[in-house]
Amino acid sequence: MDALNIRKAHANDSEFVFTVKKAAYREYVEQVWGWDDNYQPERHNKEFASHDFHIIQFCGTDVGFFITSCTSDTLKVNQIFILPEYQGKGIGSACMTRIIDNANLEQRSVVLQVLKVNTRGIAFYQRLGFKIVGEDSIYFQMEKLPE
Repeated sequence: MDALNIRKAHANDSEFVFTVKKAAYREYVEQVWGWDDNYQPERHNKEFASHDFHIIQFCGTDVGFFITSCTSDTLKVNQIFILPEYQGKGIGSACMTRIIDNANLEQRSVVLQVLKVNTRGIAFYQRLGFKIVGEDSIYFQMEKLPE
């Protein structure tokens, strides 16, 4: 997807990232824990200060973000969110394909967890070749082995 660009987030992207997370993830948080308008911004500020965020751009417009981290043999997708109005256009798939391709080059598995209530997300990851490898009461842990 030629119109897709990924850039490192800057400090002034914090509000955008929170807006995306709230738009794309709030319904799932509400189902599992309840959304707290005081707690969520505080949690976001701590996360934004301590993680390496990347902004997803489509046709020059910021449309989402993701966070990854690595170990010697895995690449973990900590979060990936796309604004709802840009979902279903192949942007998330193209982004995840780039992440998977980079992990394959380094012979790393890609791992993530997804809320069990997020059936759309589970189906998305399964279409990309992820398998459920574990679970707890709230999440499925998923993995895609290197090719």
